[in-house]
Order: sequence, then C-alpha cells, then structure tokens
Amino acid sequence: MKIDSKLSSILHLLLHMAQSERPMTSEALAACLQGSSPVVVRRTLAGLREAGFVSSERGHGGGWVLACNLKTVTLRDVYDAVGAPTVFAIGHRSDNPECLVEQAVNEALSGALQEAQALLVQRLGRVTLADLAADFNRRFDAHPHARSHHAHHHLPE
Repeated sequence: MKIDSKLSSILHLLLHMAQSERPMTSEALAACLQGSSPVVVRRTLAGLREAGFVSSERGHGGGWVLACNLKTVTLRDVYDAVGAPTVFAIGHRSDNPECLVEQAVNEALSGALQEAQALLVQRLGRVTLADLAADFNRRFDAHPHARSHHAHHHLPE
C-alpha cells in the first residue's frame, strides 16, 4: 500500500521556505524533497496559495514565499488546505451491505476510525509551524555536523 505523504511533503516545503531569505523556485523546492519534480511542487503548493499560506511570483527573481505567520498556522490548517486526506487505509468492503455480519463490522470499524481521525486532527491543531521551526532549530543546534553537512540555518520561530 502506498502511503500519502502529501502533508509531510508540504510541511517540509513550508519550513524550507521559512528558512529562505528570498523566493524559492519550484526546482529548488523539488530538490529539497529528493525525488520530486518542479511540476509536482507547483501542483502541491497551488492549494496552499489558494488558502493564502504561500504566494508565488513569476520571472527572474521569482518563486515561492510564505504568506502566513508561522505562529498562527497550525498543522491542522495545512491538513485542511490539502483537502483533509484520509488518514487510514482501513475501510469498509461495502458502504451499504445487506449482510448483517458486515453491517456489524462496519459499525465497529466506523466508530474506531472516526475517533482515531478526530484525535489526530485535534493534535494537528495544537502544533504550529513555529513549533516545527523551533524543533528544527533545536535539532540543528544539537547536531554535531549540521553546519558542515546542511545548507540550513535557523528558522524564524
């Protein structure tokens, strides 16, 4: 089963944009995601542009920039902006089964999955992009070779 890494990828890109002092091209952002392409980056960020989290400029010196405050945007906000993807690959064989056994199975699974999804979404709402930036900064400061192996520097918190 292929996992949906869209939310993780977008959060990764947002933190790279927060770190950059100038607009980042789709090519530069794709390089941050190793194995991604500029086309996928543009398609992925288009929804965030519509939500007002990023903006883009065309032409020389253009690219993608953050258009939001890291302290006020939560992971839940980003999750919602990317279409609130399904959290679990577990689901019903049939949504409206005639079989009474399958109806019982569906009801049991539905409740558990709804509770688990609600918990995840609630937790995403408690973490801001600034919290992620602060975690990155702590990891960067603690990493013995960070400055020599990474082109990163501290993120705004």
